[in-house]
Amino acid sequence: MQTIKLTEEDFKRCADALGIEVATIKAVQKVETGNRGGFVAPNRPAILFEGHIFWNQLKKKGLNPENYVKGNEDILFPKWELRYYKSAMEEYALLEKARTIHEEAAICSASWGLFQIMGFNYAACGCRTAQEFVEEMSLNEGRQLDLFTTFLKTNGWSKFLRTLNWTEFARHYNGPQYTKNKYDEKLLKAYMKYK
Repeated sequence: MQTIKLTEEDFKRCADALGIEVATIKAVQKVETGNRGGFVAPNRPAILFEGHIFWNQLKKKGLNPENYVKGNEDILFPKWELRYYKSAMEEYALLEKARTIHEEAAICSASWGLFQIMGFNYAACGCRTAQEFVEEMSLNEGRQLDLFTTFLKTNGWSKFLRTLNWTEFARHYNGPQYTKNKYDEKLLKAYMKYK
């Protein structure tokens, strides 16, 4: 199956549904995945596996992550570290390795698609299971945009895009450490480019 790219109509549909400008959606997409797009290969959404999230997800499943660290140091660690990030398809190797420990926890520990939504947010995206979330993410970029739209509606975060409050959007969307990567500044810069 070929990857279906986003169109201007897709952006407009999302903007209308959220009551925001197209430029704000493009800004978020630009900051999250740049020019890489929503897929690294056919049926393979862009992902970033987060070993520190996997650590916490295993705990939520009633498993002690320390029991699984030996031989899995590249996918299981208690605190975020940049050095564990890999390139496109190498991220899938990390995900597959994590799946052998716990399928759902692994899916929930990666960010997915054009808007890099963490898998543990599958319900907020309107999906019944983590697996359904992956299946939807794997369809095309338009479906990734739909999941993003539902995610923003569920959390009420579109209000920050409506008022161009990049600081609050970055705080909610990227987490309390957003200033380390200057997400708010990058969002504003990208918005000015698309405005």
